[in-house]
Amino acid sequence: MASKSTSDKYAAVYEAVRQIPKGCVTGYGIIGYMADVNPRVVGYALHSNPDSKLTPCHRVVFKDGKLTPGYVFGGENAQRDRLLDEGVVFDIDGKVSKESFWSPYP
Repeated sequence: MASKSTSDKYAAVYEAVRQIPKGCVTGYGIIGYMADVNPRVVGYALHSNPDSKLTPCHRVVFKDGKLTPGYVFGGENAQRDRLLDEGVVFDIDGKVSKESFWSPYP
């Protein structure tokens, strides 16, 4: 079986990210699982995201709730601001609270 092209992998990542509800976040591993790609590919795809309004990459964070220091659309503070605007809850350590995490899997 032939492997997916990079553009196909990125398209699968973008489709998975678009499923994250407003006000929620999920981790790179969940998106990787949904898109059938390595979580590192998720990072590469989001770093190349052509439209942050269509594909809300700010909703993808590290599994421990830390934000992405290399967030392309204005840095970590911009990511935090966008999440706060959507109602995402942060804990006392500045990480996304577990209650804001979403998964499509039970």
